[in-house]
Amino acid sequence: MQVTFRLTIIIFFLFNIQLNAQAKKNFEPLDVFQLEYTGDPQISPDGNWIVYRRTGFDIMKDASTGSLWLLSSDGSVHRKLTSSQGGERQGRWSPSGDRIAFVSGSEHGSEVYVYWVASGTLAKLTQLENGPSSVHWSPDGKSIAFTMKVNAKAPVITKMPKKPKDAKWAKPARITDRLKHEADGAGYIKPGFTHIFTIPSEGGTPRQLTSGNFNHRGSISWAPDGNTIYFSANRDENWEYEFRNSEVYSVNVKSRAISMLTNRTGPDFAPMISPDGKHIAYRGYEDKVQTYQVRTLMMMDLDGENKRSVSEKLDRDVDNAIWASDSKGLYFMYNDLGLTKIGYINLNGKVTDIVDNVGGTTLGRPYASGSFSISINGKIAYTVSRSDRPADVAIVEKGRKETILTYVNQDLIDYRNMGMVEEIWYKSSIDKRDIQGWVVYPPNYQKGTKVQLLVENHGGPILNYGDHFSAEIQLYASAGYAVFYPNPRGSTSYGEEFGNLLFNNYPGEDYNDVMDGVDELIKRGIADASKLYVTGGSAGGIMTAWIIGKNNRFKAAVVAKPVMNWISKTLTADNYYGYANSRYPGQPWENFQNYWKFSPISLVGNVETPTMVMVGLNDLRTPPSEAKQLYHALKLRKIETVLVEIPDASHGIAARPSNLITKVAHTIAWFEKYK
Repeated sequence: MQVTFRLTIIIFFLFNIQLNAQAKKNFEPLDVFQLEYTGDPQISPDGNWIVYRRTGFDIMKDASTGSLWLLSSDGSVHRKLTSSQGGERQGRWSPSGDRIAFVSGSEHGSEVYVYWVASGTLAKLTQLENGPSSVHWSPDGKSIAFTMKVNAKAPVITKMPKKPKDAKWAKPARITDRLKHEADGAGYIKPGFTHIFTIPSEGGTPRQLTSGNFNHRGSISWAPDGNTIYFSANRDENWEYEFRNSEVYSVNVKSRAISMLTNRTGPDFAPMISPDGKHIAYRGYEDKVQTYQVRTLMMMDLDGENKRSVSEKLDRDVDNAIWASDSKGLYFMYNDLGLTKIGYINLNGKVTDIVDNVGGTTLGRPYASGSFSISINGKIAYTVSRSDRPADVAIVEKGRKETILTYVNQDLIDYRNMGMVEEIWYKSSIDKRDIQGWVVYPPNYQKGTKVQLLVENHGGPILNYGDHFSAEIQLYASAGYAVFYPNPRGSTSYGEEFGNLLFNNYPGEDYNDVMDGVDELIKRGIADASKLYVTGGSAGGIMTAWIIGKNNRFKAAVVAKPVMNWISKTLTADNYYGYANSRYPGQPWENFQNYWKFSPISLVGNVETPTMVMVGLNDLRTPPSEAKQLYHALKLRKIETVLVEIPDASHGIAARPSNLITKVAHTIAWFEKYK
């Protein structure tokens, strides 16, 4: 009788498991609109509360929308901060923790607001010319500093005659004389310069502290006595052409006198004064004019003396450094072998890791991302990354295990079969280096089964992929593909030497690193060698075009937003001024053959792979003319090809959910055609 009862329980248990599995669906394109993610978690000074930005998507407007939420550090209270329907960002606690300053935007522009925590009272402080950024409280809580662009007039070459009444003439000519006059995703940049302002925290008239035709962007830091603000800028008269250079400055809040504290070639930025007022930490490097250089944590006295590197032994980029309350060290983020970590570094350079799962705030592809903040008593709020869902808010203290406080996608992801992500390592056939990659298996994959393989090459190329959520890759996996995304040479998170292997050699042996990974997956019995597909966007589009110019192993390819011709790209993109010498020696007219030999269009005569070419029509980073060069060349050669042009899309095609779906759906449809 007892045996029968146990058998019944086991059968019932197994039946429920099967029923639950059947109730789950694979991740679907429209699920993209249901995703949410948390970002910019700011913990209160006493560590009891967190204000963060919660971002979702409006399916009717095809756009993201974000609002601020208030969360207790034990997770017991979780509520929206205000009744606003969206557009809130940059929530920042006052030093006493009684108020939250934030920026809220509407169709009429963005303004600075203050929220009183105890009463729930809300006040708009400003009526600004343009949107504010870098909101920062003064130490006494009586003022708020921020940065804002101040408009300027465009150069006028001629004056047009007066048009007749009601005449419908063409729009006026757009005139610029600036080196940087447009930006991908923003389009034409209106003339003007960004300056630092302060405003009383109870409202009043903003007061401009900086002046001159220079930009004063980025983070700012108040001295403990409230008399000085530290910032970074390039105030040299040749600043436009020294676009990688910046220095650390201080400005006296009362007199507005500006002093320069650093003076070297290269970027010095993000100054932060220690709580005891003795040191200034900042980040930067001495510019050696190469493809990749590690951003180190620097330290100096208040007067700019005794400069030294604190993190030189780390060989990783230091991001988002924040002083510990005792001024004995700093907390910071860094990418290490595909993982984004929060660490603590003391003033002698010793690093202690705290967590290694930060991220989840990019939804398209699995790039490193995320942010954190720290309370006076050492509690850290951060965005936690998991491979099957976007970011949630977590809290952790040094030496303890983290606690996840939000589950903003539980209502969706718990009812979806997601692809499992696995890290793999393999040897480079070029120099036996260890190369990292990641495989996402189709849902319900049976171990030992060979499946069709989709290679996804990352952009940058000075970036890295990791064990992070990616809506695009999960959709590929749901369509039945194992997805391989490698971190070949040139990727960050390995160190400066590895990243700089692409200097005057791009594309180069990174191609071999990708193909070695494909061979490794075939050898492991995961990938079916007869069913290989390849895609990638931006630098990933370059690599995809390079791959099909080098071999015919793939049944089909999708080349998204590529650079096909370094000569034309270098002189037409929004960042046209930034390639010479750091990527290839000299300008294109000075080194034509070198630029040409690294251009994928030089290999187009070898291509036999059916290729879809995709680009956003508003792309200023890799302009549509680049994609058309590949498409037109393949058409002239009568290679199977199709051109997909996405209206109103810039370089970040996936910025709108429908465009992300368009990109993935067209890619899958093209690959399915060549099964």
